[in-house]
Amino acid sequence: MLNINIVCIGKIKENYLKDAINEYSKRLSKYCKLSITELPDEKIPDKINENIANEIKTKECNNILNHIKKDSYIICLDLTGKEFSSEDFSKKIENISMENSNITFIIGGSLGLTNLLLQKANLKICFSKMTFPHQLIRVFLLEQLFRAFKISHGETYHR
Repeated sequence: MLNINIVCIGKIKENYLKDAINEYSKRLSKYCKLSITELPDEKIPDKINENIANEIKTKECNNILNHIKKDSYIICLDLTGKEFSSEDFSKKIENISMENSNITFIIGGSLGLTNLLLQKANLKICFSKMTFPHQLIRVFLLEQLFRAFKISHGETYHR
């Protein structure tokens, strides 16, 4: 069975987001083994400059790197990433799973990911050029993964 690992910065505080994550996690259990690792986010001061921002990103990304499973196919969610249709995303996940049983998705903190981490990624994807809270992106990712499995198994899913 395919292992899907999601490594993300920040805890989910809102109950409605927790409920959505739990629902999609339950639905995904039919198709894959899912694990979500929440890592603490660094406090961002009110007055921030580029050096402080880089320090924060580096701390968060080093923590992420320590939680990536060896031999995992790494997919970073990043605004510079490739945009997929749901059908193409489904095909991509299916193709990756034929060669690798571990896929790790990375969702950074509010300041994003370091270039070092982005360079380690096998793929960068972008859900939208718009900016969304990283907690909400987690729900988007789980929904799209569920949709991808439904598509690849030829099962119906609302359009």
